[in-house]
Amino acid sequence: MRAAEWDARYAAVDRVWSTGPNVFVEQHCSALPPGRALDVAGGEGRNALWLADRGWEATVTDFSAVALQRAAHLWDQRVQPLGRLHVRQADVVADPLGDQGFDLVVVCYLQIPADDRRRAHRSAAAAVAPGGALLVVAHHTDNLTEGVGGPQDPAVLFTEDDVVADLEGSGLTVEVAAKAARAVEVAGSPAHAFDAVVLARRPT
Repeated sequence: MRAAEWDARYAAVDRVWSTGPNVFVEQHCSALPPGRALDVAGGEGRNALWLADRGWEATVTDFSAVALQRAAHLWDQRVQPLGRLHVRQADVVADPLGDQGFDLVVVCYLQIPADDRRRAHRSAAAAVAPGGALLVVAHHTDNLTEGVGGPQDPAVLFTEDDVVADLEGSGLTVEVAAKAARAVEVAGSPAHAFDAVVLARRPT
């Protein structure tokens, strides 16, 4: 989808995504000391807002100006925030994300074709500072046969092994590479979606 299509999607409703952080972002980042964080293709900034609430200087990037305006508005409504939130309009495939400038980089549910995905993951890895971490969370390919939710186009789905392959030669050391179940509800009944979760770190 193009930026204009996402602008229209965000403009059509009050919120596209949930207000809280992704469960795996919360799981893997709660214990990290605050620093500089980058939420890649973060839309309305739910993960960046959560990090900023916890004292991080967080930047959310997206190619949708409408989504970023909403993220900034949500931040302005905070009372006595601990950290700071910045918004930056960028195309994750075309625009470099930075040179080792962030202590944490989060790429959450960026579902794009394989060539673009590799480019985006490499760019995200390049933005990780020494001692910093990259967390990738994505709808798993196995959702097509085992889980629920997420896009149903196999061209934009991938596994934790695909992410690890994308990061080869990036200088990051993979600490977690897992297929993780996420509890969801479908038509009032409990179900599971499956995510690819990869946590990698740049040595100090």
